[in-house]
Amino acid sequence: MTKPLPLARFPLHLGLGARAEAQPEFTGMDWYAAYAERTEADGAEGRLVSLYSFSENWTSWERHPQGEEVVICTAGEITLIQETPSGTARVTLGPGDYAINPRGVWHTADVAGAATALFITAGMGTEHKPR
Repeated sequence: MTKPLPLARFPLHLGLGARAEAQPEFTGMDWYAAYAERTEADGAEGRLVSLYSFSENWTSWERHPQGEEVVICTAGEITLIQETPSGTARVTLGPGDYAINPRGVWHTADVAGAATALFITAGMGTEHKPR
């Protein structure tokens, strides 16, 4: 058995063949480029599992062109905002609730006070833009 790792610091990669691989400690936005290089062989089927705590609204939008993203609220309240072809959609999550950000849909989030969420992301090709 391996030692426990805090998911908020050490994200997890789910790869081909039902493989699970602990990742190096998250160090900021540059970390994602190195993650993409490490997991490139898994292509669009690889998934990044991460846990983040927020005390402020997001300052950017993102989208995942290779697949859906599952967002699971574990504490607090987070409102996901999605820009869909039919307009802006909002869904508020409380502890234990989840929502899916569809493939290729720009999304951001607002936070009421503080919140923590678990993300399962098809991260290959993720794009960002200012909010």
